[in-house]
Amino acid sequence: MKKLIAVMLTGAMTAAMVTGCGGGNETPTDAAAGTEAPAEDGAGAEDTDAAAETGAAEADTASDESDLAYVQGKGTLVVGITDFEPMDYKDESGNWIGFDADMASAFAESLGVSAEFVEIDWDNKIMELDGKTIDCVWNGMTLTDEVKSAMECSNAYCNNAQIVIVPADKKDQYQDVDSLSDLTFAVEAGSAGEAEVTALGLTCTPVKAQSDALMEVAAGTSDAAVIDSLMAAAMVGEGTGYENLTYTVGLNSEEYGVGFRKGSDLAKALNEFFAASYADGTMTETAETYGVQAAVIAQ
Repeated sequence: MKKLIAVMLTGAMTAAMVTGCGGGNETPTDAAAGTEAPAEDGAGAEDTDAAAETGAAEADTASDESDLAYVQGKGTLVVGITDFEPMDYKDESGNWIGFDADMASAFAESLGVSAEFVEIDWDNKIMELDGKTIDCVWNGMTLTDEVKSAMECSNAYCNNAQIVIVPADKKDQYQDVDSLSDLTFAVEAGSAGEAEVTALGLTCTPVKAQSDALMEVAAGTSDAAVIDSLMAAAMVGEGTGYENLTYTVGLNSEEYGVGFRKGSDLAKALNEFFAASYADGTMTETAETYGVQAAVIAQ
């Protein structure tokens, strides 16, 4: 299974090598001091105006603060994820691991902060990002036109494909796109898989996560699912938790990237980190830990 998916990913890699202020009347104190009230009022106006200008400048500075400075100021990089083996998933101790999780932790460390992982509703990822409940989306995210127009994205770092998952005993019935027309698909809401199924005019039921889509097929409540090939290699077939499922048709080829708020300078910082970690072998070594080295894109 993993060898077959690696071949497909290799093919994808080859194809991709594509206030105002107020015046006042004279006060008893003013009279006793022999000071003219209008002169004092004028000075007060200048002071107030200066204070207002200073406040406005400070507000502008705060609004223009870089995302990098914002993250370093609070000491955490909040990473939006879903449960997606082998990219982001929990080990037996409940810690988040995976190729993406490990790379995110290393990137955070390079910034002098710690990584904090937060599970999100994938369909709301852009809203979560813009609302600053998370600082980035780092979860095997396909670089679609929608994603690139709504986020500041990193360079692509992994090749991927959307593939069809069916019960293993029915594999021979579904070997091309035309054979899929009568199937009901489970797909992650807001995912590239949902986009592919919709574009083909196929019937689908959106679920919260790709792992939920696999559960639907295993339970028989959906005929098939469309998920990422990297996830299929880790979770479907012999030696996995879904031995009775397999993949058949590949629907596309695509690339993964990390998304930040539009205009964020963290994207540039991550691209530099990617280049350095690829050059020193760290990225490849991390990928080998999770069996995704064939999908890694040179930086």
